[in-house]
Amino acid sequence: MGRRERKKAATRQALADAALRLFLEHGYDSVGVREIADAADVSVTTLFKHFPDGKEALVFDQDADREAALVAAVRERPAGRSVPQALHALLQDERSRRIRTDPRFPDFLHLIDATPALREYARRMWLRHEGALAAAIAADAGLPGPDAGCRALAHFALEAVSLVHGDRDPEAALARIFDLLDHGWSGTGAA
Repeated sequence: MGRRERKKAATRQALADAALRLFLEHGYDSVGVREIADAADVSVTTLFKHFPDGKEALVFDQDADREAALVAAVRERPAGRSVPQALHALLQDERSRRIRTDPRFPDFLHLIDATPALREYARRMWLRHEGALAAAIAADAGLPGPDAGCRALAHFALEAVSLVHGDRDPEAALARIFDLLDHGWSGTGAA
């Protein structure tokens, strides 16, 4: 990465860090983009160059690699591991890693749960990857393209992230959802 790219990445990270700090301190709705730009020592124009989708995008600054990770989870999964198992492992590992490495992660989750605009943005953000994930599932199954089953599996796997927000035990809830996706309703013991 060249000097210019490093500087852009540093500015983007400074903006995301300032936004999260301010949102956690004052609440999402109480913070304006000008305050975030000032805290990161950039102009509002610069903020929107890095985050053209608006204020919500500042909270979810690490979305770029998500689609690649989802597709890789399907394509590169170990032999004997089903697609739902691989996706569950990816999401569970990502959550566990964030909890271990980012002391603000529980506050971040609470911020999303407490802010309807952020909950909806997070949901839309995840579902943006549905087409690529469905295509990877279809390719893995040897299908010429994603059929309704591939699209449904991709959709519900991605929707699982939204469904566990605010749950008393998100890990158990995620496991229950992926058990259902892997084995169907009759295979979960709930029938």
